[in-house]
Amino acid sequence: MTIVQNKKATHDYFIEERFEAGLVLEGWEVKAIRAGRAQIKEAYVIVRDGELFLFGAHITPLAVAATHVTTDPVRTRKLLMHAREINKLIGKVERAGYTLVPLNLHLKGGKIKLEIGLAKGKKQYDKRASEREREWDMESSRALKERRRA
Repeated sequence: MTIVQNKKATHDYFIEERFEAGLVLEGWEVKAIRAGRAQIKEAYVIVRDGELFLFGAHITPLAVAATHVTTDPVRTRKLLMHAREINKLIGKVERAGYTLVPLNLHLKGGKIKLEIGLAKGKKQYDKRASEREREWDMESSRALKERRRA
């Protein structure tokens, strides 16, 4: 079940591979994410000391859940993955010029997971071309619906 999606990521990047990572979260963050109070549009993933970290994800605390703790909505959160997956990602990011982009937050087996994408940046003309293609698909599907009705 998807909680939050990063639609900007598919607009700005070519997503080549997708990976699923766990998140190290505090209790108030879990409650806020389940309530849909998270935003990953401006977030990004970096590699530091052989580990992956999520920067810039904003989780707004619930008023009732975070009364006794000091909350930091944009704190750095560690990502949990297998060592071989992390090594593969580090190699691609450092050598091949890829970027790690958060794509969505979702629930899986009662746990909150983050889907990250191995991505290459789009140029402006690539963005225009993909938008043109999306509009063409919408127009053609509309025309087919109209033809079926007639």
